[in-house]
Amino acid sequence: MSHFTTAVAGAFDEGGLLSSAIDAFRPRPGQQAMAVAVAEAIEQGGALVVEAGTGVGKTFSYLVPALLSGERVLLSTATKTLQDQLFSRDLPRLAEALGLPLRSALLKGRSSYLCLHRLQHARQAAGVDDAAARRGLARVERWSLSTRSGDLAELPGLDDRSPLIPLVTSTRENCLGAACPSLRSCHVNLARREALAADVVVVNHHLFFADLAVRESGMAELLPTVRVVVFDEAHQLNETGVQFLGLRLGTGQLLDFARDVLAAGLEQARGLVDWPGVAAAVDTAARDLRMAAGRLPAGTRLRWLEDAPEGVEPQGWQDALHNVHAACVAAAEALDTVSELAPEFVRLGGRAATLAARTLHFAAPPDGAGAVRWADVGLQLALMESPLDIADTVRSRLLGTPAVQDGPALREEPTAAPERERPTAAPERGRAWIFTSATLGDDPALRWFVEPCGLESARVLRVDSPFDYARQAALYVPRTLPRPADPAHGAAVARLAGDAALRLRGRTLVLTTTLKALRAIGEALQQRFPSGGAIEVLVQGQGAKRVLMERFREGDAGGRLAGCVLVASASFWEGVDVPGDALQLVVIDKLPFPPPGDPVVEARSQQLESEGRSPFADYALPEAAITLKQGAGRLIRSETDRGILVVGDVRLSTMGYGKRLLRALPPMRRLQSQEEFDAALDQLTDG
Repeated sequence: MSHFTTAVAGAFDEGGLLSSAIDAFRPRPGQQAMAVAVAEAIEQGGALVVEAGTGVGKTFSYLVPALLSGERVLLSTATKTLQDQLFSRDLPRLAEALGLPLRSALLKGRSSYLCLHRLQHARQAAGVDDAAARRGLARVERWSLSTRSGDLAELPGLDDRSPLIPLVTSTRENCLGAACPSLRSCHVNLARREALAADVVVVNHHLFFADLAVRESGMAELLPTVRVVVFDEAHQLNETGVQFLGLRLGTGQLLDFARDVLAAGLEQARGLVDWPGVAAAVDTAARDLRMAAGRLPAGTRLRWLEDAPEGVEPQGWQDALHNVHAACVAAAEALDTVSELAPEFVRLGGRAATLAARTLHFAAPPDGAGAVRWADVGLQLALMESPLDIADTVRSRLLGTPAVQDGPALREEPTAAPERERPTAAPERGRAWIFTSATLGDDPALRWFVEPCGLESARVLRVDSPFDYARQAALYVPRTLPRPADPAHGAAVARLAGDAALRLRGRTLVLTTTLKALRAIGEALQQRFPSGGAIEVLVQGQGAKRVLMERFREGDAGGRLAGCVLVASASFWEGVDVPGDALQLVVIDKLPFPPPGDPVVEARSQQLESEGRSPFADYALPEAAITLKQGAGRLIRSETDRGILVVGDVRLSTMGYGKRLLRALPPMRRLQSQEEFDAALDQLTDG
């Protein structure tokens, strides 16, 4: 073991740097083993994939060797919330414990930062009769005078879904770049400059993959200057990556473009072009394209194998695309006539050309060469085309790129010597890539993760959770529930969850696999427990996620008379952390197999069939195992937590594949009957 890896291991020992500086720190063999593996990867270069069970403390396991290495580090997380936690809490805490001077930077996407230029336009464009918009913009303007970072997360009470955000932030399409009159005070540019001068930069997966395309045109400078890259919550990497490696044309993009053309034209070139007519043509064409897709429930995904999506009349669809193309071309021609008047018209002309080109692309039939095309239907319409995975991109554009030798000296030297000597890693041997999450597969090779991410050659390590699941948690699969295909299944799950929540005074999280089940179970529980009673039922979609989680964590504490039941789907299956007694029961309505009619699911299944593999065993079953594992991970979050996991799907006990799904779950004790379930609830209540 080298001096560097020895120093990293020693930091996690009893009496080491961490236990000396952090009161709550306790040595954990798994955490130390992961840290040593990360240190070795930093020394040797190459890729390391680590599945670290809940409670291992993976954040410290990668941060300690990364900071002690002396290398420039890029950290990528799944969400902006995790970004903020790393930047504001974990990094400063560890830098102090290790006695290291550290310059860190937080870098988010454009939609997270106030755009001063667009704020000025929004003030001028806000309708005088829209009092709510005026108040909101006035609040943003007051804050803009005091903020240094421009990060909208600093603005209290601003919801992520606020309609104000697109009015006061920029996108890659509408940013004026070097021609912007507010360039010198641009918050996005300031964040990028700070990132280029930092030792550690914290980004998110969305920004990372969005910048892959930008770097091809020479705009992104960050990644080539770092040697250690860590992806936390890496299980989301493939799905995030494919969103940015394909093409998208949305009616929302078209409507935003029409609005921006109208605002810029009337403000800077009034009377020179029929701006209302130009904008109205794009607006009308976008709305007609949405109508051509038909009246379908929000969230519908349509297969798209020929000229038009499945179930859409081809001639009407092609006519609608032709009208969109014609409107964008006409807008580009109009903007070209005034391009010398303001840089904004040049940028808008580029947007018009891009939208016209994408319309032509989607007007042609899909070629199906390693990609899948579909239409996302909701209030708006999105035309999508993406690769089936990110494997080729990771191999060629990440793992295949050499680390910078003698790169630009962007870091500033610390003004004071570090309190402790930093045992740096060995001389450079290639860039180190660290991929980690609590759920990366259901087999020792973690094939679910490594194959679509092109990481078959990576070193793989699995570190088990230190929690005593047999003592802390129990699993119950009720055999009396109707099968999931039975129309009575949702009502039965709601009844079981409601009965248990009454005994626990809330403290129950119900995770559903579909929005239909979310609505059915949520409505049933809200009818059973009206507002003002002993149980408050919270349902996803009836409030911001942050607000719902704050209320759920509070439970019946703090003088509250009602305990909480939270019914949720989708994003609540992961990233929800409720340690303590506020959560003691997790109910999963059924096994989370991928939806069979989804175009992406079908395309991936067909690809496996063409390779002679089983779509069920090699795709559907691992997907279900990972999602089930993520949902179950909401239950036990600390060494003192206790709780019960209920899976309302008898197939987990009766089907042969149930054994594989059970192996993916933490080793909880099994409850075999309603009587044992009731007794376990009583034990939680007594506790």
